[in-house]
Amino acid sequence: MQNSDDSEALDVFWMQRAIELARLAESRGEVPVGAVLVKDDQIIGEGYNSPISESDPTAHAEIRALRDAAQRLGNYRLLNTSLYVTLEPCLMCVGAIVHARIGEVVFGASEPKTGAAGSVFDVLTSPAHNHNVTLRGGVMADECAKLLTEFFQKRRVKADQ
Repeated sequence: MQNSDDSEALDVFWMQRAIELARLAESRGEVPVGAVLVKDDQIIGEGYNSPISESDPTAHAEIRALRDAAQRLGNYRLLNTSLYVTLEPCLMCVGAIVHARIGEVVFGASEPKTGAAGSVFDVLTSPAHNHNVTLRGGVMADECAKLLTEFFQKRRVKADQ
């Protein structure tokens, strides 16, 4: 059985990879959000935001990580997995998370405008679903939030020039 220190260290380890993916998104002009799907201490899916470059409103980091994992496993059910994402998921993403039967979601920064994992909506832990997801937020929250804040500050400066 893992103790809480081991669990926290794993959360940081996987979130650091999600942050790397968020930086990759940013380098491509996308909002810096990254996601990693883990099963049995192995990455089975990764994704970063790419709706602009792919002209696809569904190309959020979480959706891309789920698609990657489903393709690798050959199954749309992603049981006993943990999704690490730098930003609290939106309604679209939590819908996909529930349908894929993700076991756990761990996110960094809260999303006070569109968050569907407790900030605006609380879809993941709703008893109305036939599948419940364990939820933990705030892992490396400051670093995750800083990525987003700096990204949008740079965009505002460019827009003003």
